[in-house]
Amino acid sequence: MSRRQYTIYVKDLETGQILKDEIQNTQADATWAADNQTLFYTAKNTETLLSEKIKKHKLGADADQDEVVYHEKDPSNYIGVYKSKSDNYILIYSGATMSSEIRYIDAATPDQGFKLFQPRIKDVLYDVIALDDKFLIRTNLDAKNFRLMECSLDNTGREHWKEVIPHRKDVLLQYVDEFKDFIVLSERKDGLVQLRIQQRDGSEHDVEFTEPAYLLESASNPEYNTKTLRFVYTSMTTPLSTYDYNMETKARKLMKRQEVVGGYDPKEYTTERIFAIAKDGTKVPIALVYKNTTKRDGTAPLLLYGYGSYGANMDAAFSRNNLSLLNRGFIYAIANIRGGQELGRQWYEDGKLMKKQNTFTDFISCGEYLIDQKYTSKGHLYAMGGSAGGLLMGAVVNMAPDLWKGIIAQVPFVDVVNTMLDESIPLTTNEFDEWGNPKKRDAYEYMKSYSPYENIEPKAYPNMLVTTGLHDSQVQYFEPAKWVAKLRATKTDQNVLLLKTNMKFGHGGASGRFDYLNDVALNYAFLFALEGINK
Repeated sequence: MSRRQYTIYVKDLETGQILKDEIQNTQADATWAADNQTLFYTAKNTETLLSEKIKKHKLGADADQDEVVYHEKDPSNYIGVYKSKSDNYILIYSGATMSSEIRYIDAATPDQGFKLFQPRIKDVLYDVIALDDKFLIRTNLDAKNFRLMECSLDNTGREHWKEVIPHRKDVLLQYVDEFKDFIVLSERKDGLVQLRIQQRDGSEHDVEFTEPAYLLESASNPEYNTKTLRFVYTSMTTPLSTYDYNMETKARKLMKRQEVVGGYDPKEYTTERIFAIAKDGTKVPIALVYKNTTKRDGTAPLLLYGYGSYGANMDAAFSRNNLSLLNRGFIYAIANIRGGQELGRQWYEDGKLMKKQNTFTDFISCGEYLIDQKYTSKGHLYAMGGSAGGLLMGAVVNMAPDLWKGIIAQVPFVDVVNTMLDESIPLTTNEFDEWGNPKKRDAYEYMKSYSPYENIEPKAYPNMLVTTGLHDSQVQYFEPAKWVAKLRATKTDQNVLLLKTNMKFGHGGASGRFDYLNDVALNYAFLFALEGINK
């Protein structure tokens, strides 16, 4: 029901028997110690739904008596437990938006106490990567775009950290994937990702692609002692593709490519990456795709997608569903507005807290640029976003209502002030570093200046489709419901304003293999009806 409360069961793989062990209200991150008898897991607070405790379970024991090995007292932190790829360590992660902390034990001795790797420091994030002979640390300590450090297995405090890869102003070090003889660095420059392979002997090379916009990332690589890296690649014209890559020989092998039922020829479509100019002169990337037969004279309908929060990257990826749009003459575009992290950590910081307005004005500038460049026109421009992207939708319809023909706001976070004042809501305390704490006057006034619910006015709004879920614990259904009610009571136009409440699902929508397509069909039917497309 989207409340993310899971039950852990244990199955004997030799007999097929489900054991009597049953652990309820967990985060679904069970981690085995090396003895095959001890299980660590995250327990949630049943009221706030926050991850709160790490517990240890012995097979056959009563789960109600499981030992608490770590209790996070700060409600702004998320916690979790995992095992290093080398299988040598169990690690506990505790982190807020702007600080983190790691504890660890030897996986072979699960009854020992966890050691603190480095105490949390305000505004400092760090990850720990365990190799056979040392720890690597990816951190933003004195390095906004992160740098890579190392320390011995015995001395882990930051006074023992030595720099391996320095900070670079134009390159974001996103993550590190470790292997026995290699490390793989995911780096982002100019908004695009490359994978850099480093051998332990010091040699290195890049895995690169040449399309103007794409998504590239390391896939699941659970084996530590291997020379094969599995990665995934996709673009707006290339279906999701899985490759095996020999890090020593550089041989690349396509293992699987997403099938497109009914046939698909990428040569029939064009993908581009362009840059809009924001109000303050900042260049904002836009990735877009359209069918070759679509005219660039301003008559084409265009759907612009945006998110712009939490440092989440909205990379250009293939969508089979979008072919229904493209084949009917739509252009589909993704705006990499500030608040994401596509252009580095500063890009994120310039779209949060007291700079959140940049997110909204960037998106409006993207819409205006697409019109100016005749990809579309005001009578054919649509926008879509969900959750924090729904906040984006609510803000831009208040700020530039005449720019859009239609808006799709999915599970939208639109009552910012009231939600952030209510600490009983599951996500509120974790969100103060993203939006601010409205109990502080300056944060309250700034939030109120853009909160969609607070800024509804008697004026004409575009056509709108708003969706929500009854069981949503992230953005609870009453937020979009009261927003729509106030819009209906206030707006002066006769445009369509629809509210769809899914009575079975929550924040992520339908979980069935095909059920989600009902939501896609609803969105497209809304767009096609406004465009007069009936087939």
